[in-house]
Amino acid sequence: MDLDAFVAEHTAEWRRLEVLSRRRRLTAREADELVVLYQRAATHLSVVRSRLPDPSLVARLSRLVLTARAAVTGGSAFSWRSVGRFFTHGFPLVVYRARRWWISVALIFVAVAGFFGFWFGTHPEALAVLMSDDAAQAIVDDEFESYYSTYAAPSFAAQVWSNNAWVGAQSFAGGILLLPAAYVLFQNALNLGLMGGLMVSRGRGDLFFGLIAPHGLLEMTAIFVAAGLGLRIGWSAIAPGPELSRAAAVARSARTGMVGVLGLVAVFAVAASLEAFVTPSPLPLVVKDAIGVLVLIGFFAYVTIRGRAAEAESFEADVPDA
Repeated sequence: MDLDAFVAEHTAEWRRLEVLSRRRRLTAREADELVVLYQRAATHLSVVRSRLPDPSLVARLSRLVLTARAAVTGGSAFSWRSVGRFFTHGFPLVVYRARRWWISVALIFVAVAGFFGFWFGTHPEALAVLMSDDAAQAIVDDEFESYYSTYAAPSFAAQVWSNNAWVGAQSFAGGILLLPAAYVLFQNALNLGLMGGLMVSRGRGDLFFGLIAPHGLLEMTAIFVAAGLGLRIGWSAIAPGPELSRAAAVARSARTGMVGVLGLVAVFAVAASLEAFVTPSPLPLVVKDAIGVLVLIGFFAYVTIRGRAAEAESFEADVPDA
């Protein structure tokens, strides 16, 4: 087959298809013509790839076919209904199905943080290795509490939101390789245990839990979910199961994991708002703690109720292949 002759024979069709693909409105006859020309161009692309593998022509026809396909099938327009379905079905379903992963992460984290809290609280010599007594007392007397009111609430909320989202992203991405996520979580558990042990050992446990609980319960839960979704991807490469190949299992876990991570952006925003507006507020510590507990219970109820409902409806949270 002669390449120049092939191009000369079909150039007019390709140009016509390009014109129709760029039009925003088509008559019924033009729409039918677009479909026919798109099918022909797809056939031409297949022929060129198999018999006349010319790179420039393959690239030209590939762009043309992709543009025409978008015109034939139509683009997906923004819809508030899709946003609503994401938060009522997609996100809670992904988190609900991954519950064994992130609950396990949470339990291990709490155990590790509790261990370090007990260790530093009962072994002042270990704490002295990390900081001087003056530095420790400054944290207890002022720095721990003043941290939450140093900046204006709106800017502090934005700062906290971006920082928590970064930690969540590290936990998710690190979970794919398993060990990096464990390292990120270990660092956070160590820091939390260190600060908790310091505050409790010096008689300020009420202040520690009163300032951590309002935002920290939801914040850390979101990080646990991110880590659990990432670890599920990494584990699917090790044990893909009997139904899917290793590559398909990893791809599916990654796609659904990204759905979960996208929803966590909103969860981190709520936690940041609590940290910026509730934690430094003049409310009694017990009231702040109650707010944090209620928000966490609300998140659990949302994930459980909506996740079960979406599962009962056989809703598919997986992102379709392109």
